[in-house]
Amino acid sequence: MTWQGIHEHDEVVEQFRNALRAGRLASTFLFVGPPGVGKRTFALKLAQALLCAGGRAEELAPCGTCPPCQQVLAGSHPDLEYIARPADKSDIPLELLIGDRDHRLREGLCFRIALKPLAGGRKVAILDDADDLNEEGANCLLKTLEEPPPRAVIILIGTSEQRQLPTIRSRCQVVRFRPLSESTLVRLLQEQGLAATAEVAADLAQVADGSLTRAAELAEADVWSCRRELLHLLAQSDWDSLDVSKWLTGFVEAAGEETRAKRERLRMALEQAATFYRQLMRALNGQPVPADQPLNTAVSAAQRWWTAGPQQAADGLDGCLRALAAIDANANLATLIDAWCDDLAGMTRGEPVLSR
Repeated sequence: MTWQGIHEHDEVVEQFRNALRAGRLASTFLFVGPPGVGKRTFALKLAQALLCAGGRAEELAPCGTCPPCQQVLAGSHPDLEYIARPADKSDIPLELLIGDRDHRLREGLCFRIALKPLAGGRKVAILDDADDLNEEGANCLLKTLEEPPPRAVIILIGTSEQRQLPTIRSRCQVVRFRPLSESTLVRLLQEQGLAATAEVAADLAQVADGSLTRAAELAEADVWSCRRELLHLLAQSDWDSLDVSKWLTGFVEAAGEETRAKRERLRMALEQAATFYRQLMRALNGQPVPADQPLNTAVSAAQRWWTAGPQQAADGLDGCLRALAAIDANANLATLIDAWCDDLAGMTRGEPVLSR
């Protein structure tokens, strides 16, 4: 089913309909799930339904034509607050939550959501990029979540419960959004002009883990070619860590000057490497490998010389996961790339993994 142009989240739609019909809508929600599955769009459509003057909120059927609906679409509704991490920042600035130094607690989302509704019976606040709340910002938000204003609905959007502070998590009703199916991704990739043909769309959907955002990132020519090259390198029985480190650094640096963009590029490469080792581990245990041709070819090539067994493949996966965690901890990218390449190159030669 498609609700308001949003695909595959029927259970979430019914969850909200049932809560509204019973008059038991919670005040704070944490939307979690992979990027690019519709969480932000769902939050905005939910806000439109709650603020609509022409439809019934409990049916989640905003009319789309009344002034409140049009204002939500334009981002100008006086009872809708929306904040997100600015593109040039690594986390959500404190002033977006509680105002700048000259207007502390007299501006920002926490102040505005506490005001009485101006146009309707509710106020709605959407905090996108909740994964990028630093500890100070999360603590500022905490009081608002502990004592939410009457008739206010607050929605935090993130990728994982584990990336939120326990104090934030415990005060929100968690709503989980599932990955999109490959068939839906294929259709969306073609509709949005992200894939030239159905065959290209199918290839991207197969490796995107249900995320339209990930599929769009992989659709970039240099990213797709990087994936193929990386899988080819990982399938080799011996490789020079300095050469691979230099190659991977070049790919990361091609993202531009913004540190965040570089981190996302490295994250993409590490996630593809993690997938390689996960599928190699499955293959060594006699399990089938997904019918993704570049991945299948790389795993088959590695199996021909791999003598260390599934545990060594698990060590490779563990090394990738540790490196991904280091990205989230703001590790120096150059140092991280060098250490990761050294670790994996040694592992392919049968050396013990040093860092655990």
